Amino acid sequence: MELTLLGTGAPAGLPRPDCPCAACATALGPHARAATALLLDGALLLDLTPGAAFAAARAGRSLGGVRQVLLSHPHNGPAVEVPAGLPQPGRVPDGRELALLTGHRVRAVAMDSPGTGYAVSGPDGQRLLYLPPGGAPAGLEEGTAHAEPYDMVLADVVKRPDALARLRAVGAVGPTTDVVAVHLDHDVPPGAELRRRLAAAGARAVPDGTTLAVGAYEDVPDVPRRTLVLGGARSGKSVEAERRLEAFPEVVYVATGGTRGGDGEWTARVAAHRERRPGSWRTVETCDLVPLLKDEGPPLLIDCLSLWLTDAMDAVGAWDDAEWAGGGERALRDRVRELAAAVREARRVVVAVSNEVGSGIVPATASGRRYRDELGRLNAAVAGECEQVVLVVAGQALVLRG
Repeated sequence: MELTLLGTGAPAGLPRPDCPCAACATALGPHARAATALLLDGALLLDLTPGAAFAAARAGRSLGGVRQVLLSHPHNGPAVEVPAGLPQPGRVPDGRELALLTGHRVRAVAMDSPGTGYAVSGPDGQRLLYLPPGGAPAGLEEGTAHAEPYDMVLADVVKRPDALARLRAVGAVGPTTDVVAVHLDHDVPPGAELRRRLAAAGARAVPDGTTLAVGAYEDVPDVPRRTLVLGGARSGKSVEAERRLEAFPEVVYVATGGTRGGDGEWTARVAAHRERRPGSWRTVETCDLVPLLKDEGPPLLIDCLSLWLTDAMDAVGAWDDAEWAGGGERALRDRVRELAAAVREARRVVVAVSNEVGSGIVPATASGRRYRDELGRLNAAVAGECEQVVLVVAGQALVLRG
């Protein structure tokens, strides 16, 4: 099947009309996007949007051969004029299947929000799934066997990464599925930042007018297997780390801070983290990271290495000068080397968070300076074993490696 994306933006387009935000201000030229509409083999149009005929002409395509127009979501605002020669658009009831004379079969997929998803099978057997803006498939249960992965999935990856997680959980999205982000809005700055965010979910975006061959996998981005996310206090490093794994069905969240009885501020911070995380994630509170890294399984999110270091320094007596000089320093180095080696050998996806404290004020105490120095060494050791290293400053992720 041949798919032309006449538009890849949100229903209001990008930039949004009269929106003063920074993302809209930079969504110009190749970053501008019309409302999402897909032309499949010149015969099936998924979503009719303003200017569809002109968009097709710019892409070197014609709507003259379209035999079916299907809508995926309610359209707000004035009615869209149907170009001359096109059939009236409609929607297929959930669960029903439509057979076209061209050999395409379209099945309507129920959503958890207003709208309809469409699973399309082509005459040669290729399969794609198109989801409406803000929607995820309803009725999918983890562990439910799926016939085989789709060749291509087009979905609102930015706003609904959990839709990908659900599809991965039932085998509908596999390692070779080409995941293309559509319905793109001003939630993420266009360009490099959008590409980086999507790549972490195993997805990509393409410009309006792009024609894709369904079943061609050469452009599927590789999800980094090991990532270190650094940042200062309240920089957004934990949010960045969590965002990287939102599109995966199972994640083991490793909390190294433990519990602190009577500390209300700490309790509030832990509660805020838990509320952000998807309900399908499993939390493990431990500083014993090496066995988890050696095991195979779902992705690990370790938050954070700086608290792991505090526990390790406590264990070796690092705060006492005599114990430090008498073997504590050597024992800590051994622990750091063991952890770095475990990261190197890890077979599962790992995202680790750590504080970056070496650029601020020099600590006033000897113990504070010792901790700062050891955290710098730990970060460097773990970063050396990661395919991607990111520094988060003021909520903005700067890629240092990868």
